[in-house]
Amino acid sequence: MRVVISIGGSVLAPDLDSERVEAHASVVETLAREGCEIGAVVGGGGVARDYIGAARELGANEVQLDQIGIDVTRINARLLIAALGSQVDPKVAHDYEDAGDAIRRGDISVMGGVMPGQTTDAVAAAFAEYVDADLLVYATSVDGVFSADPKSDPDATKFEEMTAGELVNVIADIEMSAGSSAPVDLLAAKLIERAKMRTIVLDGTDPSRIEPAVLRGEHSGTDIIPEGGDEPTYWAQ
Repeated sequence: MRVVISIGGSVLAPDLDSERVEAHASVVETLAREGCEIGAVVGGGGVARDYIGAARELGANEVQLDQIGIDVTRINARLLIAALGSQVDPKVAHDYEDAGDAIRRGDISVMGGVMPGQTTDAVAAAFAEYVDADLLVYATSVDGVFSADPKSDPDATKFEEMTAGELVNVIADIEMSAGSSAPVDLLAAKLIERAKMRTIVLDGTDPSRIEPAVLRGEHSGTDIIPEGGDEPTYWAQ
């Protein structure tokens, strides 16, 4: 089973806690021992936002701001690599080809951002499509996909299951609401739809939630099912 896991920067290292990074690495290593081929994509989180905010005040343009964000994601990726064992490719993959080659060699591959204008949400979806992954997992700070941003709308309801097309529509509506944020961005949702990629969005603030989601499909988040797809098959079945 080939799995791509997207770990938000604010989930992996909200305060540069080495124990939290080690906990995420432990889950990745457990999945690898169970026979999963693993690619991980790491976001920038609050640190990236701080750097981008400072650079914006200094007059940096949007492409330069994106490049700063990419640099931070790659530093976070290095943190995860440092916590992983000998199975990991010691280099942060800078493009999909390098990441795919590492997985095909049997290594765990870790990426950050790739190019300006593309979030790590979209990188994870494109990476999963590139390597023909069986499953894409978004470990976020929200427990699934909601009808609206639950942080700003107390009436938001969670979807236990939805199609990729429904995901696109929901994310488009959320992103149109000023001040709201979605668990994945619209480009990522469209890539998931295009690739017919089975996807799970879950709360990854506790890394232990990721393992049962991948191995047995046990989680409290949202399953995104390709339209016309078969029932999910998990590694432990």
